[in-house]
Amino acid sequence: MFSTQFGLLTTAMITPFKQNLEIDYEALEKLINHLIVNGSDSLLITGTTGENPTLEYEEEWELLNKTKEIVQKRVPIMFGAGSNSTKTAIQVSVQAEKLGADAILSVAPYYNKPNQDGIFAHFSEIAKAVKLPIMLYNNPGRTCSHIFPETALALNEQFGHINAIKESSGSLDLLTQFRLTAPNLEVYCGDDNLILPSLAVGAVGAVSVSSHLAGKQIKNLIQNFFNGKMSEAVKIHYKLFPLFKAAFSSPSPGPIKYALSELKICEPYLRLPLTETAQDVRDSLNEILKNL
Repeated sequence: MFSTQFGLLTTAMITPFKQNLEIDYEALEKLINHLIVNGSDSLLITGTTGENPTLEYEEEWELLNKTKEIVQKRVPIMFGAGSNSTKTAIQVSVQAEKLGADAILSVAPYYNKPNQDGIFAHFSEIAKAVKLPIMLYNNPGRTCSHIFPETALALNEQFGHINAIKESSGSLDLLTQFRLTAPNLEVYCGDDNLILPSLAVGAVGAVSVSSHLAGKQIKNLIQNFFNGKMSEAVKIHYKLFPLFKAAFSSPSPGPIKYALSELKICEPYLRLPLTETAQDVRDSLNEILKNL
């Protein structure tokens, strides 16, 4: 099962940059070790949080190779390989498999707004090209396209290695529909503020951004839920809720990078079109870090 292989908590990892905006591999090693020690069961690289729209392909391959060297098989590595061009998504997925990624995250095609037939065909062609586990990624707020539960079911039934979905629509109704419609497709919550209620309607874990700062607490929340300790899970949810909101109060990953810079793990630099996190958000994060 996908959750067995990738655990309860996947961190959607930032890509640390130097001041000249080259990838900071020294900070990458510090970051990866920090995440593994603090509860991450697996790592997602080159996702939205990793600023993949601004990464060149050669940088992505180097980032994967360096991540593998640092991780040393301690946790699985998922590679964000989605595109709104099916041909490009196939090429990136194939290369990620060749270079040793453990799984693929593949986002619904964005901007060109395909219908469900187009979405099914898009993911089918990717699945034919690689043998790695594929986690679909439904995030209509960013992509302007939806993966319908019926489409996810058809993909899972035809391609067994399409076996999970990161659900980031913000809708518990939709997450519930995925569980009811496609019971063999494991659903991961992609919205930090909804982790606890998502677990209650069938999510198996979370793909989190806030876990950069509160990995152990988020892992404990999930474990407490599955161990029947609901009051403990609720306490952690309430404690972390300000962090969940602050992490996305400015364009992500700006707030998380700032907070990590305060912890001396990496610098806060972002590539355009993302810009420096506003002062009021930084002040809020400093208070949250003290409380954590």
